[in-house]
Amino acid sequence: MQIEALSRLIANFRKLPAVGQKTATRYAYGILDMSEDEVQEFLDAIQTAKETVRFCKECGNYTDREVCEHCLTADKSTICVVKEPRDILAFEKMGSYNGLYHVLGGALDFQKGITGDSLRIKELLSRLDGVQEVIIALNPDVSGEMTAVYLSQLLKPLGKKVTRLAHGIPMGSEIEYADEVTLSRALTDRQPL
Repeated sequence: MQIEALSRLIANFRKLPAVGQKTATRYAYGILDMSEDEVQEFLDAIQTAKETVRFCKECGNYTDREVCEHCLTADKSTICVVKEPRDILAFEKMGSYNGLYHVLGGALDFQKGITGDSLRIKELLSRLDGVQEVIIALNPDVSGEMTAVYLSQLLKPLGKKVTRLAHGIPMGSEIEYADEVTLSRALTDRQPL
């Protein structure tokens, strides 16, 4: 016997990244085991996050302000270009990078129709006053490499030092899942493009 409300809850949890059938089912049963107050607190947290969290107008990271705190206080001589906001969290956990960030909002993928115009490249170019080095910190996969080369070709003629993370991060992996030591080593050993 299948309960429609439970099946719907499981189906909605499956929409989350990396959540398969078993995990979605565990989450759904976890919700059913919560008290009414806990469920309401969970719903309120989702609603508040959805209403208040937005993209920083400067870097594209998540924030609850127009311009995030990091953009206001960071060293403006270096800018680290990442694919998604969640990649910034990996650098922040490391604790040794103090420069600006810039979220592209994706990587080039011509098969999926993602071109340079689809990314936040114009916004990056508008932020380069005073920037001496641009660190390209994209995933070491085909799209990340293609985007890195494309950005390098745009930035080098502007007289900017362009570096890429060293390959301490395995090809085909995601930056957000890298441990702090590997990510720190990759940042320290970055190479010019």
